[in-house]
Amino acid sequence: MAALTRNMRKYGMFYIMMLPGFLILLVNNYIPMLGIVIAFKNMTYQHSSILMNLIDSKWVGFENFKYLFKTSDAWVITRNTLLYNSLFIVLNLIIPVAFAIMLNELRSKYLARFHQSVIFLPYILSWVVVSYLVYGLLHDRNGFINTTILPYFGVDPVQWYFKVEAWPFIVPLVNTVKNVGYYMVIYMAAIIGIDDEYYEAATIDGANKWQQILKITIPLLIPIMIIMTLLQIGRIFYADFGLFYQVPKESGPLFPVTNVVDTYVYRTFLAMGDSGLSSAAGLYQSVVGFVLVFLSNWFVRKVDKDSALF
Repeated sequence: MAALTRNMRKYGMFYIMMLPGFLILLVNNYIPMLGIVIAFKNMTYQHSSILMNLIDSKWVGFENFKYLFKTSDAWVITRNTLLYNSLFIVLNLIIPVAFAIMLNELRSKYLARFHQSVIFLPYILSWVVVSYLVYGLLHDRNGFINTTILPYFGVDPVQWYFKVEAWPFIVPLVNTVKNVGYYMVIYMAAIIGIDDEYYEAATIDGANKWQQILKITIPLLIPIMIIMTLLQIGRIFYADFGLFYQVPKESGPLFPVTNVVDTYVYRTFLAMGDSGLSSAAGLYQSVVGFVLVFLSNWFVRKVDKDSALF
């Protein structure tokens, strides 16, 4: 008790500074975790109180999980979610790093800031806005591609929202255009933090720009690249709902290549009103992401302990 008192006297101000953030974390992240029990219940809504509905609902064990995996779409949504997110991780690593390096090498800082703002702009747009921009490009009759680009090459208009084979390319392209600015800013901040003495020493030794990028910039970016990759791996079972729901415009023929766990659960909830199934899918995604982060971090620690997230 005496040690606790001394600790509070010595670090009390820091605990007070930490309190607002701790309360926000408690309210937004930890208290809602009590809702996990919904995944194991058959929810009924006989009472006006959510708590009473939760208490009176019947326990069904893993029935909600069984339904999720027994459905004929289970393989499709799992495959789409994993493959798309794996591709997103690669694209969100390579392309933003390349853009960050190129902008950092621009001699005109005003041009660099202009291009940075233009590239970052799509990130602040909502998926609803992005979906209509894509719609303006891909519309069957009035889309820019069908009315301007394809006729220039003598190609007939394409019904893009029925062309299944095109969307495995369209979805990653749209996701990259929207998010590349966010990741680019992070990597640019890391590049700016690199000591200029490294580059000055390399210049004295006769290294050109390409050699400096390969031997200095990229190696020093590896720790932040690992951290960003680990964070994305933790959400590999989470699909960006706006990307897969808004952009394809709910086109039924595209479901085989655009239906993911999040959109499937949403549509199932609209059709059945089963919150237990939705909670089961959310818990499943969280557990898988939690395990993947620990496994990935364990692997990184084996390779390079200093680059691990924890």
